[in-house]
Amino acid sequence: MQVSSYLKLSIAVAAVTIALKTGAWYWTDSVSLLSDALESLVNLAGAMFALAMVTVAQRPPDEDHPFGHHKAEYFSSGFEGVLIFAAAAGIIWAAVHRLLSPQPVEQLGLGMVLSLVSSALNGGLAWAMLKKAREHRSMALEADARHLFTDVWTSIGVVAGLIGVMLTGWLWLDPVIAVLVALNILREGALLVMESAAGLMDEALDAESQAAIHAVLERCSHQQVRFDHIATRVSGARRYVDMHMHMPAGWSLGQAAAERGAVERALMAAVPGLRASIQLLPMDVEAHFNDPKDQEGIGP
Repeated sequence: MQVSSYLKLSIAVAAVTIALKTGAWYWTDSVSLLSDALESLVNLAGAMFALAMVTVAQRPPDEDHPFGHHKAEYFSSGFEGVLIFAAAAGIIWAAVHRLLSPQPVEQLGLGMVLSLVSSALNGGLAWAMLKKAREHRSMALEADARHLFTDVWTSIGVVAGLIGVMLTGWLWLDPVIAVLVALNILREGALLVMESAAGLMDEALDAESQAAIHAVLERCSHQQVRFDHIATRVSGARRYVDMHMHMPAGWSLGQAAAERGAVERALMAAVPGLRASIQLLPMDVEAHFNDPKDQEGIGP
């Protein structure tokens, strides 16, 4: 299935889990189960927005966006993070109200069964989505999958806490569990917002990909060829590297282009999905930058 198909499936599963968890809250009047249902509502809104952003990201370059629309996926993870903050605030408000005015919970067995069924649905979908997200390097799909995993652990924690309520009769456990749920999803929301911001700021490639690039350039460097001003960045599912390639001024254009083509092919083989932009310069010519950090070089 395509990334968009997984997100459509996520929307359908979110609708089902909302119904299950809302039913669990209705029958038990448990504020911790209410917090679980609110998190699933965030899943639904997040999946819908992610689908919209993935659709935008797949558009080809146009006059206004000559480099494409790949960064649209980062808006999805940021939006989902903001939704998580809102849900956490609502959960904490309800939990504090219940902590000040404890209420008995009823039919916990049925409520826990419904919660565990929804967790099983979310867990299976999240595993498949995360695998697909890493295959296609989709930030939007990965964010949705990670939030689903958070939802699964939330539900497990809620059920464990409610078992504690059944065994001890301590009604205050129910709102305390809800607060812990809120703090947990706040952490996930903060991570999503930070990752979204990092992507929008043209974060460098991961260390493994950078090491692969440098290994290729080391192999391709010799007395007549060297590389410098190497910079990498991530833009949605796309990965880029820019650099200068220095060679003898006496080489013909055809010879220089052939050498550059061999380097590009080696780079793309080492890092799948990489797009290399290599500027050719004579060996005795240097490009000048204000930032001394841009002077990194590889080769003689």
